[in-house]
Amino acid sequence: MAEVAKQGMSPYEAARERTVLENKRKMEALNLRHLSAAIKEAPKTPSPTKQKRRRIIEDAVVIPSPPRRSRRLANLPEVKYAEIAPHSADRMIRSPRKPTDLIYLASRGSISMKARMEAATKAEELESQLDPEFPSFVKAMLHSHVVRGFWLGLPSHFCDTYMPKQDCIVTLVDEKDEEFDTNYLAYKKGLSGGWAGFAICHGMRDGDAAVFQLIKPTRFKVHIIRAASDDGDEEDE
Repeated sequence: MAEVAKQGMSPYEAARERTVLENKRKMEALNLRHLSAAIKEAPKTPSPTKQKRRRIIEDAVVIPSPPRRSRRLANLPEVKYAEIAPHSADRMIRSPRKPTDLIYLASRGSISMKARMEAATKAEELESQLDPEFPSFVKAMLHSHVVRGFWLGLPSHFCDTYMPKQDCIVTLVDEKDEEFDTNYLAYKKGLSGGWAGFAICHGMRDGDAAVFQLIKPTRFKVHIIRAASDDGDEEDE
């Protein structure tokens, strides 16, 4: 302790130095250095490895199992849906299409803007004469309505106020009281399937106007106003 203190070490460093020297003496007494060297010089022998077994997988035979059915339906006879036809009342009656009606567009002259406006004006005058108890609107026919696509969009405010909130069958009644079923798409607010048949059967053309009067929740009375072509041909229905 005196020698360490003479060397200028603090008491902590002196105690640490004594601990190191004591550990060295213990290692020499246990001969750990020689054992470590012997282990390093010993030849390495490979450890025995387990032989891998090859798994033989045979082709599985799939046995068809009966379809899972609830206990409530287990004792009932199996239903063959292919033999069940939809009820006629649940199917939309498509409007007939005459072969001669498919070529009516070729014989129609061009429609001027003046003729279009005159047809729309006549339709508005007719609408003003209808019973106000039943809501109505005027729709001018465009190329996409009666020539290509056959999609008829209805006024948004009218649909929000009077039309059903889900898809349904809407019946169109002409002035001869003939009925035509169409598909009303609520999220698109328009008539799709069935409208083409109505337009073709009534010879509706680009430039015509129509008054739609809602006489029942899903039933329209339709009045068609013809637009005059440039050759002077005009017809009101």
